[in-house]
Amino acid sequence: MPLRLLRQLLDIAAPRLCSACGRRLNDGEEVFCATCMMRLPRTDFLAHPYDNEMAQTFWGRVSHFEKAYAFVYHQPHSESARAVYQIKYFGMADTGIDIGEIMGRQMKAAGFTDDIDIILPVPLAKERKRQRGFNQSEMIAHGISDATGIKVAKEIVKRASFHGSQTRRDRQDRADNVENAFCLAKGKHVTGKHVLIVDDIVTTGATIVAMAKQITQLPDVRVSVAAIGFAGERIYENSGHEEDEDNIFSQ
Repeated sequence: MPLRLLRQLLDIAAPRLCSACGRRLNDGEEVFCATCMMRLPRTDFLAHPYDNEMAQTFWGRVSHFEKAYAFVYHQPHSESARAVYQIKYFGMADTGIDIGEIMGRQMKAAGFTDDIDIILPVPLAKERKRQRGFNQSEMIAHGISDATGIKVAKEIVKRASFHGSQTRRDRQDRADNVENAFCLAKGKHVTGKHVLIVDDIVTTGATIVAMAKQITQLPDVRVSVAAIGFAGERIYENSGHEEDEDNIFSQ
């Protein structure tokens, strides 16, 4: 059976809905309907990947840092944030893969991934992975991999500790909370590689910085970052801190 016909039959049985507005998706639409896709608060980071708001977040904090890309500006409780909530809190792993594919196609077209050797998703604490059933960053990373052909390596860096969510913590608390949260896996290395660290949302960058410190202990490693959303300090502070996970389900 042709894939197109199979998708149409599946859409009849279980219609795909827009992750932002909830409307039924038309043939050819992915994750977001055409209207919502046009309304997304998209970044222009692919136009200047080495010098944008997200890249600047890591200047002076990550050794051998290269470039950064986020699909959208993340604003808690906004329509565009619903897709992230669906992935993290409602078990919709496929949405993470689909958004990753969209990101991957755009990154590839812009030449962003031309010199990337390997993709490293941010590891999730065992407690969180047990609750969700998957690591959302891995799903996004696999979508990017599907679009670019770059391998995902999820065993290079491991979570060494977990001291609670980053949600509702200020900048210093976030940094302290993840300072020793990661470690390099024994026998695994990315020496001489340009790695792309993938996360769902980048706010203060504390998680990425803590992970990158472990990776850059190895010789000749360069680091770049990609995420669905970039909140940044300005957006984070103006929103009264990031979403409270306990209240997501009431939205």
